[in-house]
Amino acid sequence: MLKSCNWRKTASLLAATLLLIMTVLWSGCFKKDDQGDIVFGLAWPVATKNSMLKEGVELAVDEINSQGGINGRKIRLVVKDDEGTVTGGVTVAQSLIKIPGLVAVIGHRASFVSIAASSIYEEAGIVMLSPASTAPSLTQKGYRLVFRNIPSDAEIARQLALFAAGQGYRRTAIYYSEDSYGLGLANAFEDHAKNEGIKIVDRISYYADVEDLERIGKKWSALDCDSIFVAHYMPDGAIFIADAVKAGISLPFLAGDAMDTPELYEIAGKAAEGTVVGSIFNPEVPRPETKSFIEKFSQKYNTPPTPYAAQGYDAVWLLAAAIEESGSTNPKDIAAKLRTFKERPGAAGTHTFTENGDDVGSLVVKKVIRNGEFQFID
Repeated sequence: MLKSCNWRKTASLLAATLLLIMTVLWSGCFKKDDQGDIVFGLAWPVATKNSMLKEGVELAVDEINSQGGINGRKIRLVVKDDEGTVTGGVTVAQSLIKIPGLVAVIGHRASFVSIAASSIYEEAGIVMLSPASTAPSLTQKGYRLVFRNIPSDAEIARQLALFAAGQGYRRTAIYYSEDSYGLGLANAFEDHAKNEGIKIVDRISYYADVEDLERIGKKWSALDCDSIFVAHYMPDGAIFIADAVKAGISLPFLAGDAMDTPELYEIAGKAAEGTVVGSIFNPEVPRPETKSFIEKFSQKYNTPPTPYAAQGYDAVWLLAAAIEESGSTNPKDIAAKLRTFKERPGAAGTHTFTENGDDVGSLVVKKVIRNGEFQFID
């Protein structure tokens, strides 16, 4: 009887000890999760088309971490080069979602890469915030974790259609690339142009040579065409403008953000004079957030920031604010908080997210080439 009693006491003591150990370990796990790093991924063609976005992202991460992090937790940035291809983007996305503690990915650059990778992040339950992909179709799949902090082609097209109408243009032709960017931008411009009383007299996506463009130019002249909208990437868009002028087509050109590069004038030369592009980020605006960002970026990297540097910088701060204000690193909570942001100030402008993940804040700017250089249009 005594042995049985001692056995029961020993068993009870052992059970209590095991329970205590499990409780400590269990608490330790939660403590580690609460105090560990918050992981952000960066998926971007760093080696080939970085455009200083990585530097903008790193500047924001360094600032936040130097201020104590997000609710006391530091950001750990994991950078992956997607090579600007669908295969690379999908491979990078699949590798990022396996990283413990990952809550969000900033990327990708090209719309066709982002569109391919977005389903991977959505299914894995990770927030995707693209600072560069403008194709409308990216946010038209009903996904709840996919966002962009750059205006879509639809918004850029709307602003350019308003500008065209203000210039008195009424009959426009469109030259576009047959991909997600070109089609999305061209279709959006046509829709908004019609709302402004502008008729699209023709759309082309191909021409054989300058002689072929001469024939097309004659057709446009017969249709009383008074302007041309270019929905194309570089360098093809610039080559088209140069060839059009060689073919005797002397009409004003409007273009999307993909043409916002000094290469436009370098390739097209004087043919590009007067070309208006819809783009992002005006470093000349007297906003305190913009001035502060430019000063800090220039001081750290000894060069002025690019538009993509501002976009990357804002992407980090937007995610950090969503985590801090929601008090959660759960991607669903982060996404829900992002949707509440209205006119949130940033380096690139103010950010306002819609239910489908689009950013419709004050971000679009217009530029024109005068004397070989871009000048901002008020």
